[in-house]
Amino acid sequence: MTSRGKQSLQLARQLFQLSVVDGVLSTGRVEGVLAYLEAHPPADPLATLRAYHRLVAAELARGLAVVEHAGDVSEFTLQNVAAALSARYGRPIASVSRPDPALVAGLRVRVGDDVYESSIAGHLADLAASV
Repeated sequence: MTSRGKQSLQLARQLFQLSVVDGVLSTGRVEGVLAYLEAHPPADPLATLRAYHRLVAAELARGLAVVEHAGDVSEFTLQNVAAALSARYGRPIASVSRPDPALVAGLRVRVGDDVYESSIAGHLADLAASV
């Protein structure tokens, strides 16, 4: 990585830290950071914005549980999943529903890089891998 690339990454990390208030990404702070960058462009604005975008996207993914399911899932179930994961991670987690008929039955829940598998397709894949 070039010196300029390292500077862009370091600036993006600093800007990201300014965007987080009490451990939560602040929409207002993100808007402020973007306004600042527009008014005061850094040496390599594209590299800085790309790095900042990756950091913001990763933080947003940490607070979202994507609940994949084959059949219908009630709002009550989604709320329970969100509450259980919020307790587990110690931070607010929202849940969204994403139908996936390939699961056959059950659920697959993704929070950032973590995957919780409780589907027939997942169990069959595990069984096939063990044979």
